[in-house]
Parts: sequence; C-alpha cells; structure tokens
Amino acid sequence: MARIVITTWGSFGDVNPYLALGLGLRARGHEPVLCMPPYYEPVIRQAGLGFAPGAPDADPALDPEMVRKCLHPYRGAEAIFREVLIPSLGEAHERLTAAVQGADLVVTHPGALAAPIVMAQQRLPWVSTVLSPLNFMSAHDPILPPMAPWLRHVPYAVHLRYADWIAGGGRQVAARWMEPVQQFRASLGLPRSKDPLFEGQHSPYAVLALYSRVFGGPYPDYPAQVTITGQLRYDAPHGEALSPALEAFLRAGDPPLVFTLGSSAVEMAGRFWDESLEALQRLGRRGVLLVGRKELPRVARLATDRALVVDAAPHSQLFPRAAAVVHPCGMGTLGTALASAVPQLAVPHANDQPDNAWRLTRMGVARTVYPTRYRGPRVAAELRALLDTPSYGERARAQAAVVQGEDGVGTACDVVDRVLTRGAVPAPRS
Repeated sequence: MARIVITTWGSFGDVNPYLALGLGLRARGHEPVLCMPPYYEPVIRQAGLGFAPGAPDADPALDPEMVRKCLHPYRGAEAIFREVLIPSLGEAHERLTAAVQGADLVVTHPGALAAPIVMAQQRLPWVSTVLSPLNFMSAHDPILPPMAPWLRHVPYAVHLRYADWIAGGGRQVAARWMEPVQQFRASLGLPRSKDPLFEGQHSPYAVLALYSRVFGGPYPDYPAQVTITGQLRYDAPHGEALSPALEAFLRAGDPPLVFTLGSSAVEMAGRFWDESLEALQRLGRRGVLLVGRKELPRVARLATDRALVVDAAPHSQLFPRAAAVVHPCGMGTLGTALASAVPQLAVPHANDQPDNAWRLTRMGVARTVYPTRYRGPRVAAELRALLDTPSYGERARAQAAVVQGEDGVGTACDVVDRVLTRGAVPAPRS
C-alpha cells in the first residue's frame, strides 16, 4: 500500500476528478490523501478519503468579487494566477511540503504552482495532470484563447495554419505572469524551470490528460509521457440520487431542457435564469434549472409549472434524461453531457470554456451562445436548431459511445501504479 498525496485547487470541476481518482486508488489498496483548501474538507471526509490542508485557502462562495475577476472573459486566467495563486505560493509551498512527508507519490493539478518546486526539493516521484486540451497549447491542435474569442469566426484551415503562432502568443503572455514563480524558486536555491504554466508543470514520470480522447491527441508536441485517460466522473457533492420532486417531474412529461451554470459561473448568473425561463416559454418546452442556493427562492417564484427550479442535482443521473443541456463548458459538466448522448448549448464564460465550446461545435454536438448575447429569443432559436436538426443528436450519440467506453479512473490508476512500480526512474522528457 502506498501513501499518495493528491493536490488541487479550484471549483468542483477542479476537485471532483481527483476525488474520483482518490476513490479508485483506495479501491486498489492505496492510502490517498487530498491536499486541498480546508473548505473542501467535509466533502473529502464524506468520500472516506484522507485530508491535508492546502492553499490558497479562499472559499470562492464567500468572495463573489474574486469569482467575477476569475471569470472575466478576457482577463480571467490572469486574475487566477496573479491575484490568487501566485500571492499564496509561499503558503501553498509550506502546506504541501508538510503534506508530502512520508508520501510515496504525489499527483498534481495544473494550478498547483508549488508542486513542481516541492517535488524538486523532496525528490519524490510524481504524476502531473491536465484537465483540458488547452493546457497543452499544441501547434498541431488549434486553440481558442480566452482573450480572443473572435478567432472562432476564422476558417478552420486558416486557424490550423497559424496554430503555432497563436499558441506562441499565449505562451509569451503567460510567461510574464510566471516570473514571480521563477523568483520564488531562486529564493529557495533552485534553478529556473521551464515555463511553470506549460512544460514546467509536467512531471517527467507521467502526465495524465483527464478528458476523453474524442477531443483528439496526443499530438507530436505533447509530452512523451502523456496518457489521455477519459473523464474521471464524480458528482456526489450534488447529491447521490435525484430528489423525489425531480424524479416525479421527469416522469410527468417529455424530456426537459436542463440549464446549469456549473459550480463557478453560478455565482455570477446575472439574467441567465430569467432569459432561460423566457426561452422555455417561447419554445413551449419543459425545463429543469439548477440554480444554486442563492438564486433558488427568486427564480422559483418566476417559474411556471413547466419548469422545475432546484438547487442542484447529480449530473450523471439527470443529463441522460434531458432533451438538451445548457451549460458554461467546464470540462466536468461537458464531459458528463458528452457521456449522456444529448445535444448541448454552450455558454462559455472564461478560461478554457471558450476553447471547450469551440471543440464541441466542431464535433457537431453543440451550438454556442456567449453570455453577452444570452437573451431569451436567441436562446430559444439556438435550442430549436439543436432539437430540430437530427445531426446534433446523431453526433451526440456517436461521441457518447466513445466516452462511455472509456475507463478514466482505471486508466489513471494504472499509470499511477506503473510509476510506483518504476520507482524513481522518470520517463524521458519530450
């Protein structure tokens, strides 16, 4: 049995895959310990996993202004690193150093900037992870940078031709953000690393891409040691079963349209729920709105009997019974939607979400409406196109067959076990 420390930070979309991995490792006889901000401790303990405090220790639900900054359509990523992660780098380093004492292996998240530093100091084998294709900035796989969503209108052939230039521009911008990380390394007597946001975050032992292979890859400029695992699904924080009221609503009529803002954008909904209810009225369709606790009373008062307004529900049980799912394109939500074989309306806010949405539309399973244009008439028209065009459902079912056949947890655990067996001999770097 190995003691394995898993460190991550972010919303539930950044936490649930690692809870799933922890449970998979525990089932294999290991002792997983999740090093995360203390506000996640109850969720981790409820899952039966070990906990160690991590940093930054800032509950996003208690700081709506910071959530707004981190979800800014152009500057969200910069805010995450410059205003949240880098200022807490020293504390994160201290807490992770304490957590990995006695560990046999560490699993890291892309936002765990202290992790490669601690690994260099402690000389532990480790496995790094990424949550979306955008993390690789591949010259062979065109990306949609969050600061330039207009690039989605450029013909794909042109985009492919300039993919290397676009990725290079993103790297240059991010390198400036990461200079304090290099300075922190120097203060500890460590040499400069490769870019901490890109090549420097990848373990030489193994890199896990925690998403489905329907997104493509691995490409020639991916790390040689990368494995695309498939999604690691875990939605117990949203309940282990559908509520009786939701179950009754689903059985009482046609499959509803499901609207959700995930676990981060829900804090800055604006008129999303009002416009969604108007779209349902225009379509004459039933709907389920997962609005969170804050908006529940207000939105419930506005809804007709053809719309059920609830705080939350387990996506893996609800989405397969939907006619379509409307969501912001966080990888956890869209991965569950892909597995559910339903068309999707993407409403991307920031960070990797525009790129994720662009990939879904290229797959032919989704249409996209940006938040600034999310108005009832427009939403109704886009949903009508999704529901009335057979190809969306056909492509959704074809992609779901691939996603459902993947064993994300098992594949990730296999890689971790191989690194443990291999010991301190890293795979070659690309």
